[in-house]
Amino acid sequence: MSKAPAADQTLRILTFLARQRGPVAAARIASSLGVPRSTVYQLLAEMQRQGYVVHLPEDHRWGLGVAAFELSGGYARHEPLSRLGRPLLAALVDDIGENAHLAVLHGRDVLYIVEERAPRRPHLVSDVGVRLPAQLAATGRAMLAQLPKHQVRALFPDTSAFVDRTGIGPRRYSELRRLLDVTRLSGFASEDGEITRGLASVGVAVTDHVGWPAASIAITVEQGRAEPRDYVDRITAVARELSRRIRGNARGVAGGVELG
Repeated sequence: MSKAPAADQTLRILTFLARQRGPVAAARIASSLGVPRSTVYQLLAEMQRQGYVVHLPEDHRWGLGVAAFELSGGYARHEPLSRLGRPLLAALVDDIGENAHLAVLHGRDVLYIVEERAPRRPHLVSDVGVRLPAQLAATGRAMLAQLPKHQVRALFPDTSAFVDRTGIGPRRYSELRRLLDVTRLSGFASEDGEITRGLASVGVAVTDHVGWPAASIAITVEQGRAEPRDYVDRITAVARELSRRIRGNARGVAGGVELG
């Protein structure tokens, strides 16, 4: 038996929520974990106060909050994702001759953890450690499109949450929602001059073993020099391989050749 039952139960609840495809009722949490319902409500209330869970009163359900997403960024900074992703991005850059980067979601931002630059290509703002608005970046949109709608809504509750860089991009949730719906259907995200004028990017999400967006991979090209969407298949193959390496649910195949 745990010597710190409240801590044990809190961690079990967070782990349980992280493995679900969407929000769940407190009663289901209690029955699945064998924790008294009153205790579950007390722990959820405290986690909600600190931002680790969100409550959907209309649905009587609970899901992960912004603070839980920030934990994933902390995990990324401890190197596992960057170590796994760096050789894959280096090979992608050698293949296509364009800049590539790997990012994780960190609240309403994306945090870049790998940057691979191609020779004679422009310097990018997405250096390792840089944070950029998730709703503007292709990396961010690729991950946001994989989240449940209520999670995205929690991240962008009103117009004050929308940051502008170049005067282009969504200014309210309804505009972002339309972009994410298109992204989810197509399987990739794109942005054109919304981070840096003159540059365009496409990105693909890297999912974990339950389909949650653990990271995303994107390439950036100069507008008019190349069509970034032409590289979607190769980016997708690399994203699938990285998903496989972090215990994702896809097998990595590029051109019929196993990457791992």
